[in-house]
Amino acid sequence: MAQKWRMGLLKVSKFGGSSLATGEQVRQVCDIITADPDRRLIVVSAPGKRHKHDIKVTDLLIAAASERLMGKIGASECAEAIERYRNIVTELKLPDEVVEPIARDLTERLSNDTDDTDLYMDTMKAGGEDNCARLIAQVLQTRDVEAHYVNPKDAGLLLSDEPGNAQVLPEAYNRLRNLSERPGITIFPGFFGYSKEGHIVTFSRGGSDITGAILASAVRAEVYENFTDVDSVFAAKPSIVPNPAPISELTYREMRELSYAGFSVFHDEALEPVYRAMVPVHIRNTNNPKSAGTLILPHCNSRQTPVVGIAAMSHVCCIYLSKYLMNRQIGFGRRLLQILESENISFEHIPSGIDNLSVIIREENLPTDKEKRVVEQIRKILAPEDISVERGLSLIMVVGEGMQHTVGIASRATTALADSKVNIEIINQGSNEVSMMFGVKSNDMDTAVRALYAEFFNGDNNSS
Repeated sequence: MAQKWRMGLLKVSKFGGSSLATGEQVRQVCDIITADPDRRLIVVSAPGKRHKHDIKVTDLLIAAASERLMGKIGASECAEAIERYRNIVTELKLPDEVVEPIARDLTERLSNDTDDTDLYMDTMKAGGEDNCARLIAQVLQTRDVEAHYVNPKDAGLLLSDEPGNAQVLPEAYNRLRNLSERPGITIFPGFFGYSKEGHIVTFSRGGSDITGAILASAVRAEVYENFTDVDSVFAAKPSIVPNPAPISELTYREMRELSYAGFSVFHDEALEPVYRAMVPVHIRNTNNPKSAGTLILPHCNSRQTPVVGIAAMSHVCCIYLSKYLMNRQIGFGRRLLQILESENISFEHIPSGIDNLSVIIREENLPTDKEKRVVEQIRKILAPEDISVERGLSLIMVVGEGMQHTVGIASRATTALADSKVNIEIINQGSNEVSMMFGVKSNDMDTAVRALYAEFFNGDNNSS
């Protein structure tokens, strides 16, 4: 049974792009908002895809900005984004003039100065959420609901000056706390904030989740509701495992591991603010608001299963190097990491032995030109006896807090993979024993996930 939280005076509710893609979806969102008087702080994304082959508004704005940065106009892509809002307004039977300030704003953004390309791109990207928030406030006002749009700058959402990957500054939380005192319903655009210099800067993609988490932490919300397009978090990706089991409860650490490894229902960076404030997160379905959803909590005391989910991340590579008596060389690891740092490369895992180690990196962070420079620097500075780079790998994560109290999880996992003829390239387990990682060839990824799911969910998944 799902753990109950104490009913309070304020819920932060975030609605993703798929929940705002059409007029009918917007109407449903407004119904959900007004159904609970505790939903007083609402975070919205930009309109997402209406169907599988559609384009998100944010992607249209990125395309428009890219065209402009290449010396072109970008007007057609911008016009297509404006038309998306026009369609929503028409479906809601609102006056045509509602679209005029949206069209004016996006056109002005497109014509902004492009000297700083990163800041220009962030200004364009942020236009999707900003205008959607203004629109949702207007829709609620037509229902005689007291609703107000608030700009992140006015609210005090201060971020680091890192376009496309901004981080919240500590002083923002005290400023944002005043949002809890605002009358009526506050509509807040997700995904972006402002640097101390006054520039618009965005989080990484999917960053509206982060905005919601920051606000929930700042106002000490009773719960952070994250509305999306699925009934719950599932034990595996439905695209890989047919009809996977729903998860009723997760801990913050479990959700962090699953999000990191490919569960896109919730941004992995969004967990830190709510974790610090101990705010429960409730994943819910906009299209099925009566569904129980999934709760993310500090602890799940009632669960009897050691494994809660199986996740997979593709497109990773591995730098393998070996050197006799590597473990005796003081500073070997530091110098290796300095080489990666000099190329602005972050790593995912570093499994190691006494004379060898592997550095696992997302392929997008190690393009071939960087790979060549990194390998040359490693040879020059560290003089390994052997070094190689292997691409086309996937990481499979077996996740569950209960694994640390259960004997034989690794044996069961490796046996399941062997029985399915999946060769394990890499194996690693974190010191907290919340997850176990297996590296496999990418063409074995789906087989590996299905084998592990069958072992732990179709078989016996009870703690002993």
